[in-house]
Amino acid sequence: MKAIINVFLKEGILDPQGKATLHALETLGFSNVGEVRIGKRIVLKIAAKTMQEAEEEAEKMAKEALVNAVIEDYSIEIEP
Repeated sequence: MKAIINVFLKEGILDPQGKATLHALETLGFSNVGEVRIGKRIVLKIAAKTMQEAEEEAEKMAKEALVNAVIEDYSIEIEP
């Protein structure tokens, strides 16, 4: 199974990459963009018997190793 973990900085945490990207877009004439937040996507192949087992394993990995819970939020998607 495939687990996809999407990681984003929490609201209120400064996102310098997002600000730089917003500035670049505005410089290129894209004036309709109000905010840019940059995150990361982690894709894992997990050997699990059920989707619930894969999700539990991905959740444990996220909490223990992949996400800084102080400044980041995340979501998990499981695909067969």
